[in-house]
Order: sequence, then C-alpha cells, then structure tokens
Amino acid sequence: MKKNRPAFSEEVMEQNCCILGIESSCDDTSAAVLRDGVLLSNVIASQEVHRKYGGVVPELASRAHQQNIVPVVDAALREAGISRKDISAVAFTRGPGLMGSLLVGTSFAKGFALATGCRMIDVNHLQAHVLANFVHTAAEDRPLPPLPFLCLLVSGGHTQIIAVRAPLEMEILGQTIDDAAGEAFDKCAKVMGLGYPGGPVIDRYAASGDIRKYQFSRPHVPDLDYSFSGLKTSFLYFLRDAMKEDPDFIEPHLPDLCASLQHTIVSILLDKLKLAVRQTGIKAVALAGGVAANSYLRRETEALGNRLGWQVFLPAPRYTTDNAAMIAMVGYYKYLAGEFAAQDIAPLARMEF
Repeated sequence: MKKNRPAFSEEVMEQNCCILGIESSCDDTSAAVLRDGVLLSNVIASQEVHRKYGGVVPELASRAHQQNIVPVVDAALREAGISRKDISAVAFTRGPGLMGSLLVGTSFAKGFALATGCRMIDVNHLQAHVLANFVHTAAEDRPLPPLPFLCLLVSGGHTQIIAVRAPLEMEILGQTIDDAAGEAFDKCAKVMGLGYPGGPVIDRYAASGDIRKYQFSRPHVPDLDYSFSGLKTSFLYFLRDAMKEDPDFIEPHLPDLCASLQHTIVSILLDKLKLAVRQTGIKAVALAGGVAANSYLRRETEALGNRLGWQVFLPAPRYTTDNAAMIAMVGYYKYLAGEFAAQDIAPLARMEF
C-alpha cells in the first residue's frame, strides 16, 4: 500500500553506508554486500533437492538454509573485500515466504546484529523485487528507471502492476485474483512432464515453436487485475482431449505447445500493462520477479515499448530470481530513511507492501 515516508537523514547520508543483505524466503540462500548503493558481492546457494519432488518442500528448504547461511555470508564478505565490523546494517527478508525459511534468515540477522553492533532492517520481499531494477555494480553502465515508473512484477507466487513513486513508496494498481503467471508456467510444465521449475524449460522449447499453433482460454477480468486459473484449466483439458486421440501427442508437439502457452501468458500480462499506462499516463515501465527472466516476455515488452513510446527497463536476469542484492538495495534506502528493526521483530509468511 502507499505510505508516507520520512525524508532521508542528512546525517546518515554522509556516512559510508555498507549494507549486508540476507535472502531466505524460499529455496535460495543468498547474501550480498552493498556500499553506498553499489553492489560489491551477491552470492547465491540454490537447493537442487526440490527438483525430484516437483516443487519446494518447506522442511527441506529450511534445513538447507541452516546449512548454507554461514558459508554464503562468509563468501559474500570475502568477495566484497570487507569485514564484519564494516557493516552498517544487516537487511533481511521478513516476508512474504515460507515461515521456516524466513526464520533462518531472520534469526541469523538478529545474531549478526547483536555480535557486531550494527543496525537491523526488515525488508518486504516483493518490494525488493521491484528495486532489483536499481541494483548495479561499479562496472555496470545502464540507465535506472526514473520516478515515477510502473513495474510489472511477475513471479511464481505473485503477479502485480505497481506504481513506484519513490524507492519506498509503492502502490499496487492490479494483481492476480487467483494463480500467478509463474505458477501457470510451472503447473502446465508439470502436466507436460517437463519438471520443476518449468518456466525456463518452456522458454527454451518455445524458441522453436509456433506461437499461434494452439489457442487457450483468456480471462475476462475487469480493470488491472489478472487471473490465470482458467488458462491452466484450458491447457489441461486441451492436453487431455488431444491425448485421448494420440497418447504420444505431447512430445512431437512440445515446441508448439510451449510457444502457444507462453505467448498466451505474455499477451495477458502485457494487455493489462498497456491499460495501466493509459490510465496513469506513466510511460516508464520495468519488469521484476523470476518470470522477468523469460526471454519472450523481455522481447515483447521492449517491442511494445518501442511501438508505444515507452521507456522500458529490464533488470539483469541474475537479479530477477530470489537474491540478496535486491534485499540490500531496499535496506540501503531504508537506512537512508532511518527505518530500522528491533530485536523482537518476527517474520511474516504473508506480508503486504
């Protein structure tokens, strides 16, 4: 939700601000170091154990975080070339996410803050995905989104159109009323036997397929909200009927199936984004979230922006998935605004802006 935020403290801004970011909302353990808004390191430990289960197993995820958190933080500090005493604040994901996973990151941040005497900053994971568009290293020379801008946040758990008026002032204009776009990718991929996560696999197969070979259901949801449950059902029924006639239908038609499905999802996403631009008059547009790494979504957003006169900003693919660089970026702006957390703070599985 839209909130009024305090002005940045001049006293704080004069300091050498060094933020340690911790991300542990789902199945990636990550730590990053940011100095004065510039990324020095971003280390991620992924959990391959979930692939054979077709999705993230919460208990396994939390155990893996416990094993990974210390070596990941140590690697991030060494890569950044700094020591623990140089850290001004530790920023951690408070939510939303898996409670067991969040507890690991939150507990580590509390212990780190107590041991070093630095401040603590709690971060909303979704807000961090948006600010991934601001993450950059000293060697990266790319334009950052101007304020205000619209952000299409697309991930496995969320699909939202957000008006970003300041780094810490965001307003959700529309969101999914049921399933997220990333979930639609993953569930449809599972039906086709493509494994988990399914989105990247669909993206690869779609490259050689016909986007108009098959037609699937498109939702009719008013205003800027989304719905993807009907699309998933339509895809499932289509495969069921096709396989009644030919049990081996999927394999020879896989590129066309993936291309048509991907085209449908991306078209739904961008139709609402066009409407948001018309309603707000804001022509600076950015992508965020794990699905923002999808090559077709990136190409189509840029092509649409060129046709309609938008400024389009795409985060580097390495910053679209869960990572601590984006957590540290929110931590940097909250540090400047003097927004800190106390030791009694608790993680939240569900968390709004």
